Amino acid sequence: MSAVTFDTLKFVKTLEHAGFNAQQAEALAQAQQTAISESAELILATKDDANLIRADVAKIDAEIRLLKWMTGATFAAVMAILIRLFLAVPH
Repeated sequence: MSAVTFDTLKFVKTLEHAGFNAQQAEALAQAQQTAISESAELILATKDDANLIRADVAKIDAEIRLLKWMTGATFAAVMAILIRLFLAVPH
């Protein structure tokens, strides 16, 4: 999985420059880094996720192909029956 980079030192320095003491700034930086890491784990798709989706799509594609053949065969059978009935009716 891709790592999300977060410059904690720069974040701490920015907070200290804004008036936070070092302990507060470091605690906030750690909390921010944890939040970013956890949200990235939830959002970023892994290669395994992509492979699972590909497998699902391939399965659905195979089912659609089967349904196309079944629909075509059913249509041909119905048309054959209708033509036979039409030809059997005296005019």
